[in-house]
Amino acid sequence: MIAWREGRVTALGRAWPGARELIARVADADLRVLAYPELVGEPRVGDRILLNVGAQALGLGTGGYAFAVALPDRLPDDPPPGPGHIVKARYTPLQTIVLGADEQDSPHHGILKNADSLDGMPVVVADLHSAVPAVCAAIRHDRPGTRVAYVMTDGGALPLWFSRSVAGLRAHGWLCGSVTVGQAFGGDLEAVTLHTGLLAAKLILGADVAVVTQGPGNLGTGTKWGFSGVACGEAVNAAATLGGRPVGVLRVSEADARNRHRGLSHHSLTAYGRVALAPAELALPDEPGAFWDTVRAHAEPLAERHRLRTVPAADLDEALAASPVALSTMGRGLGEDRAGFLAAACAGRLAVATPAAQAG
Repeated sequence: MIAWREGRVTALGRAWPGARELIARVADADLRVLAYPELVGEPRVGDRILLNVGAQALGLGTGGYAFAVALPDRLPDDPPPGPGHIVKARYTPLQTIVLGADEQDSPHHGILKNADSLDGMPVVVADLHSAVPAVCAAIRHDRPGTRVAYVMTDGGALPLWFSRSVAGLRAHGWLCGSVTVGQAFGGDLEAVTLHTGLLAAKLILGADVAVVTQGPGNLGTGTKWGFSGVACGEAVNAAATLGGRPVGVLRVSEADARNRHRGLSHHSLTAYGRVALAPAELALPDEPGAFWDTVRAHAEPLAERHRLRTVPAADLDEALAASPVALSTMGRGLGEDRAGFLAAACAGRLAVATPAAQAG
């Protein structure tokens, strides 16, 4: 349920495409707030503001924000009339109407109407949103000029605008565009399903590689099946169904305090081992040492369905260090949890490797 507060905007902070930070005074406290101007309008100092503070009160991993629900004394103008009748965040008070690339009024409808193949396009699939910059870093390092599109599913944040990483990668030319699918919204293109989202990435954005993850805010319960990352397996199936080349990021950590995520996460074992019914290539760094030996041993059961690929990790630290956006997973940076980022980078390297190298 929603924990409501009313406050007053006292200061504006940094902004990036689709999002604005601000400070709101509520009773005797200053709250850090995130507003999405396309939903609530552009906030100004002095505005009365209605807030949802539920996640902040619980200390959830949303960046410590309260969220702006409305600026009730200065409502934004109605959007101009135009095409688009796809409703996302459906039947919630902030449902939004977008133009889907695949709907009849879209200029791209003719391209997607009978589209049915990715023609072997690599599709890199990851559990965590934090893998995206690492995957892109390896691709850019190995194959400069590769057009990489980000396809965001709806297991985490619904507005793509929440992601500073995607905004930064887009600004630096590391992504050629984004597609938000399912209930997610805010991408350069909108699509109803992951399948049309992948087709849109290739046929409309002209991507050479697609990277698929949920938005920020992975949800887990500590149970075998109760985590949003099960969608990794579904993404593998979608890519394979459309004739793409699925490449899986293994979720790995050498610093997570939770045993179920230390080494090879149980998320990867369930998503790839049980949910993914089609084969994928799963990247394993060729790193030496007991930690990586254990990861490889725990990954062996996945070889019953998938192809485990040993990927050279040489010079990927240099590639990761060149990321234009901060590398952070569960609050840990590259120096604190190198293994997770290295595993993601190896998947990016595998996606653009030559056929001879893929056989490794």
